[in-house]
Amino acid sequence: MRKTPIFILAILAFLALVLVAIYGGAKYLLTPVADAGDEVRFVVAKGQGIATIGAKLEEAGLVRSKHAFRLYVQLNKLDTKLQAGSFTLSPTQSTPDIAQTLTEGTEDVWITLLEGWRREEIAEYLETVDLLEFDSAEFLELTSTYEGYLFPDTYLVPKEITTTALVDLFTNTFEKKIATIGDFSPSELKRLVILASLVEREARGSEQMRRVAGILENRLAINMALQVDATLQYVRGEVAGKWWAPPLAADKDLKSAFNTY
Repeated sequence: MRKTPIFILAILAFLALVLVAIYGGAKYLLTPVADAGDEVRFVVAKGQGIATIGAKLEEAGLVRSKHAFRLYVQLNKLDTKLQAGSFTLSPTQSTPDIAQTLTEGTEDVWITLLEGWRREEIAEYLETVDLLEFDSAEFLELTSTYEGYLFPDTYLVPKEITTTALVDLFTNTFEKKIATIGDFSPSELKRLVILASLVEREARGSEQMRRVAGILENRLAINMALQVDATLQYVRGEVAGKWWAPPLAADKDLKSAFNTY
């Protein structure tokens, strides 16, 4: 029988050692970063990819390697299952455990308020979201003087957030955004919000909005009625299940302080 050359056996042994080392290294990279440590709140933003999530996890000291996290997620086909939201994680968790946690539902909920929504539309929308403490009637009562001051944006909030806390969040965000534009007196701000609300409902796109804003300012300058159809829609409220149904000619005679005709 022909004997296997020693150098071939040596190569095979070396390759076996390399494979063992690779396997051991990969397995080590998936182990917990620490034996003890405090839990932390980790947020995955909407649209974040695996690479970004892995980098944030490594930066937060929750995984040993962002590359190992990414490879594990891809090999186990978890990339389409990772969710956006807030999670409680610990450095005592292994990378597979953390990856699994990121697929199992968040502790918070994303909510999005659209531009041009009236308070009732916001309340109806929030009723459909998984908010445990939200009360529509309370929301409408708390926001009775805040029409136009509930900033439209995407928010990540705890599922158990109270109605009062939600209103505070929306109005505080509005104040912060306005502060980046300028310092307005109460009367100036009120005028700005009213005109901006009319432009929002009447125009689409920045160029059209500029034209509509100019027309409204010109009408105000000559003490002319603004004649904005959106105000008639606002006065009418919900019609046949629609909040912004097209106005009718007869609506121009509606008795309301909001009727700009």
